[in-house]
Amino acid sequence: MSSPHIIRLIEASLLASEPVEYLPAAEKIVSGHPLQRVWSHYTDASQKFSVGVWECEPGAWRVRYTEEEYCRIVTGRSLLTSADGVVREVVAGDEFVIPRGFEGVWEVVERTRKIYVIHEAAD
Repeated sequence: MSSPHIIRLIEASLLASEPVEYLPAAEKIVSGHPLQRVWSHYTDASQKFSVGVWECEPGAWRVRYTEEEYCRIVTGRSLLTSADGVVREVVAGDEFVIPRGFEGVWEVVERTRKIYVIHEAAD
């Protein structure tokens, strides 16, 4: 007998799709050729919550977060520099949250791959 309170589990590794490749908008690129790839594993019906894997080639671009994002770096090395100049290096094994409103520069020093969980606030 099935209970309506049982959570439907989704095996993220089974949902891996072909990656979507893109570059940041030209006006945001600071240096390099930061080609990015995203494997989207799950997006909810509201399109406000998503989970997947992101990878990027070396380069730097300006960011402005409208969402909350949990990240776990799987491989590589990147630098996050806030608008007020604080620099944080992130490497394989690091876990962190980028809060809504963060502005700065994301620089991929060595090809970086991360697992992400994003929540976009309701309008």
